[in-house]
Amino acid sequence: MTTQSIDSTDPVQPFEAVRPRLMGLAYRLLGSRSDAEDVLQEAWLRWHQADRSAIRDVEGWLVTATTRLGIDRLRSVRTERNAYPGPWLPEPLTVDASPEDLADVSSQVSLAFLSLLEKLGPEERAAFLLKEIFDYDYAQIAGLLGHAEANCRQMVHRARTRLQAERPRFAVTPDRHRRLLERFMHAVQRGDREAIVDLLDVDARLVSDGGGKVTATLRPLHGAERIARLFWTLARHLTDRVELRLGHVNGELAMLRFHDGHLHSVTTVAIDGDRITQVLSVLNPDKLPEL
Repeated sequence: MTTQSIDSTDPVQPFEAVRPRLMGLAYRLLGSRSDAEDVLQEAWLRWHQADRSAIRDVEGWLVTATTRLGIDRLRSVRTERNAYPGPWLPEPLTVDASPEDLADVSSQVSLAFLSLLEKLGPEERAAFLLKEIFDYDYAQIAGLLGHAEANCRQMVHRARTRLQAERPRFAVTPDRHRRLLERFMHAVQRGDREAIVDLLDVDARLVSDGGGKVTATLRPLHGAERIARLFWTLARHLTDRVELRLGHVNGELAMLRFHDGHLHSVTTVAIDGDRITQVLSVLNPDKLPEL
């Protein structure tokens, strides 16, 4: 945390100075841009009403407020997500980063990574993010969450263990990722079942989030053959009004599907070695306007 001198008569400048950091934390906590913006709005109101002349560590105060509000919000939205029609996936967003930084950004906010974070409890998720992404030490995390340092260490260790078990074993270079995704996109466009099967791990998993607003699978699909059959079926309905092309969301390459020039879905893939192990498709139109 940093110590900053502030002008107690001007609450805007200090808040805006750390807004990107607060937004990054809230989005990683919640996996939703709209929920993250709600949390930041509440943090702003609390900051505006606080006795700012008594606050010596502005960033520390704001990060603490944002984290605690994010944890409360995450507890409430989890009830909503349990009643969600079909699988819930994080809300994709565009990331302002240089090409050199995209790989690092992707490892922190990719849809696959944010989906894994959903397996963690709210405080466990906050402790992990503060340690692994924002480089807070355990004493800072303990003070922020109101837990003993030993408990925070245990939460982070438990989170690391759970996430590591489901992350790819073999790293893939950005060029390799692009080539595999391009081949997958072209195979999907042609409805080439054999080519799709060849690109997928035999136990690959597909998750699609339609939010009850558009047609999507209501349960994850498992197995290369079943996934290939789905894309073969979809390809039979492709017309000149449908276009597939590559773009970037959450710092990673994605397959973008357009209908009549309007974005219809965003699909990203997780790759382990030389096979695609996971296909994540966001079709819920409520999650796509920002793109």
